[in-house]
Amino acid sequence: MVSELRVVRAGLVEYQEAWDRQRAIHAEVVAGTGPDTMLLLEHPPVYTAGKRTEPHERPQDGTPVVDVDRGGKITWHGPGQLVGYPIVTLPDPVDVVAHVRRMETALIAVCARFGVAAEQVEGRSGAWVRAGYQPGVGPQPDRKIAAIGVRVSRGVTMHGFALNCDPDLTAGFGGIIPCGITDAGVTSLSAELGRDVPVAEVVDAVEEEMRAVLTAVPAS
Repeated sequence: MVSELRVVRAGLVEYQEAWDRQRAIHAEVVAGTGPDTMLLLEHPPVYTAGKRTEPHERPQDGTPVVDVDRGGKITWHGPGQLVGYPIVTLPDPVDVVAHVRRMETALIAVCARFGVAAEQVEGRSGAWVRAGYQPGVGPQPDRKIAAIGVRVSRGVTMHGFALNCDPDLTAGFGGIIPCGITDAGVTSLSAELGRDVPVAEVVDAVEEEMRAVLTAVPAS
């Protein structure tokens, strides 16, 4: 079992600064000089593009995009979105899909604690609210409430997840094709519940649920 998981609540951090910090912690975990660590934070508004992002999925208005070394496609980070970067050692043999599924399970459990029914969708990463009728809004498609994109190097993870709590969804996702998915939407805890659900209200639950799944992984 992973016996130690350090959780750092870092507040609002520029994306590049957080990425640099991830890489420094990753080097320590690989070298055995630092503990498995999860960063919990928010970013100022930024688009980041994973390695599979297609040109037509990017903003067409010249908005800057940070190209990163995680899997997945383009997404948005910004205020009102709780971002988590678990930098943890995976058991050998490394199973990246299993790591993603564990994080999805934790995020679904967080949503359930707030009364939002989210689930996994086969062939798509993240946590999803399925299509249906939303009171006061009308018919809704499948919509992603939490995104996941990871990289594993030398058996240690980087990048992670982003849970939409109360971001401005139109400003954040309106100019891109989020995660390259054209037949579904994006949502947040606030949008689903019809009340403001700030990051500060959610962070304890996210830490608890992520700690539970990440420390349940047998050590290699």
